[in-house]
Formats: sequence, C-alpha cells, structure tokens
Amino acid sequence: MTDHIKTQLADGVLTVTLARPEKKNAITQAMYAALSEATEQARTDDAVRVLLFCGEGDSFSAGNDIADFIAIGSQTEQPFDMAVFRFLKALAELDKPAMAAVRGRAVGIGLTMLLHCDMVVVAEDALLSVPFINLALAPEAASSLLLPAVLGHQRAFEMFALGEPVDGRTAVAWGLANRVVPADQVEATAAALAAKLAARAPNSIRKTKRLMRDAEALWALMQREGEAFGSQMKSPEAMEAFMAFSQKRAPDFSKAG
Repeated sequence: MTDHIKTQLADGVLTVTLARPEKKNAITQAMYAALSEATEQARTDDAVRVLLFCGEGDSFSAGNDIADFIAIGSQTEQPFDMAVFRFLKALAELDKPAMAAVRGRAVGIGLTMLLHCDMVVVAEDALLSVPFINLALAPEAASSLLLPAVLGHQRAFEMFALGEPVDGRTAVAWGLANRVVPADQVEATAAALAAKLAARAPNSIRKTKRLMRDAEALWALMQREGEAFGSQMKSPEAMEAFMAFSQKRAPDFSKAG
C-alpha cells in the first residue's frame, strides 16, 4: 500500500486521489497497485455508484515515474507481471461510471486513463499529452484504439507521434472531455456531475456501459500493446530516450534503424 493514493467513499462516489504533488503525481508501481484495488472495489462494492479520479496539487498526473518504471521493468521478464497491467485490466472491466477531474498536466497514462472515463472535467489551462514516441515507447491502455476513435486517425497520430499537448478547451472541442471550467472550479464541477450519476438507476447505467464497451477486446488489445511497449523498453531507442530524459537533452535517434 502507498500513501500516494487516497480514497474516500461518500454518497455513492468513490474518490481516488493521486497524492504525490511534489512529483506532479507521477505514478509508481506501488501507486498502480493501490489504483487497482480502488478500481476493483468500485466494480464489486454495491456502495460505490461512481468512481472519480482526481490529482492533488497543480497537476493531474505527469504519467509514469520514469526511474521507477525502468527499475521495475528491467527486473520483470513479463511486462504483464507489473502492477500497471492489473490497473489497466481493472479499467477495462469496470462497468460503473468513471470520472476524472483534471487540472494541470495529464501526461501519458494521465491522459490514456481518461479514455476509460465516461465523463471528464478539465481546467481551461490543463495540458494533455501522450509523448510515448518521444520516449521511444508505444501506446498503452488501449489508447491505440480509443484515441483514434475519439479524435480520428490524423489528430490521434499527431498526438502520439509529436507528443505535443492540447489544452482544456481543445480537449473538449475534440471530444476528450465533457466540461471545461476555470481551474479552481474543476473539483466542484466534477463532484456535482458525480452526484448526478450516483442518483441514477445503477443497474441501468451498468448495462448501458457494458453495451458501449467490449471489455474483453480492450484487455486483449492492452496485452498486445504491452508486448510492443515491453519490447521497446529494452530497445536501444528507449535507452537513448531515457538517457536523454535524465540528462535533460533532446534524444538523438539519427543512428536508429
């Protein structure tokens, strides 16, 4: 368990807060384990009607904690043994409403987990990005399917390939989020929407969500993405990207082939 994930259940809403603000809520494997437990609880506990993800501090999440991810990944033969995949499977199987309240940065998994949320509230100045290729990696969380489904191929490919962020207003215009509000209103707006969802007929909502998503297909894709991600993690390209990241310089892929 980790102190970097906080949970609170009130009036049918399970609020799960990424609580590592000093690191922009970068997610460690220990945090993924706690996120998995919370997401599984949301699915199995009848007292939970809605799952709401939030971030403490000025960012939703900077994505994976790179140092932690490299350390764990280098010790693991099968990437599916990593706690992140338990969380991804829990997201795929969740048949209750999931929401997110997003301020500041939402990077990598910080964005792709939003694709599994049914309602998202973003701050006007939020910045959402999926810079996997900048780190010589591959998409995850079924985002290779879900992001093009939301944005269309061209916009999704540009986000993946260039890794450049989109702001909150653009996120709503493109269909990545439901509401865009000033940063100081994000949590309150999300809480109000969560309360509305929690008051709806729960079985009707669950059946509706099941009809809208193919959990088995999503998990199968997540595993294929995991194989691509895992092979890239061990590649010379990724080693150069990680080294460049740690040295705060641009990576040099001129010799990659």
